[in-house]
Amino acid sequence: MLPPGVKITTEILWRGTLSFAVIDLVLISILAWRIKPAAFRRIKWTLVVVSAIFWSSLWTWGLVTFWDSVYQYVFPAWAHWLIPPIFGLLDAGFCLFIWWAALRLRGYTVVNFILLGGLWGMITHLFAVAIGIVTKPPVLQGASPAAAVIFAIFEFMLYWCVILSVAGFLDLGWRRLRRVSV
Repeated sequence: MLPPGVKITTEILWRGTLSFAVIDLVLISILAWRIKPAAFRRIKWTLVVVSAIFWSSLWTWGLVTFWDSVYQYVFPAWAHWLIPPIFGLLDAGFCLFIWWAALRLRGYTVVNFILLGGLWGMITHLFAVAIGIVTKPPVLQGASPAAAVIFAIFEFMLYWCVILSVAGFLDLGWRRLRRVSV
């Protein structure tokens, strides 16, 4: 919950964007180095499951924490507890799509995956801007819609880095357990 009178400004969004961009660059470099295309292919369903859990959990936390200050202004009250599982499943489906697309694009599959995840952040936040995320909640009023959308690209890239990392660690752990038990 945000303290009364707090405002998320355009400057805060740009600073957050820069911070996320630096963190993303480091994480993407490590993930691209560690997760080869064969491993990326292998973790398909682990990615989907981790994605569903991650997004459902993130939405649950976000709605519990920021319902009064942000989300009540853009979502109907009846949707409060439906949003996490619905968006969790939607994002898991999108994960499957970007996994598929990342393997078919030129370049590094991991980089493709995370960049496509950032694109998803942009698309979702264009929708959020359209329904009033920067005009209706007092905490965001006056923040630049462009800054909010660009911020989301790097924010979502970080989220997809986390999802990919967890899926990669789970795969590594399962493979080691299978070797030990054989």
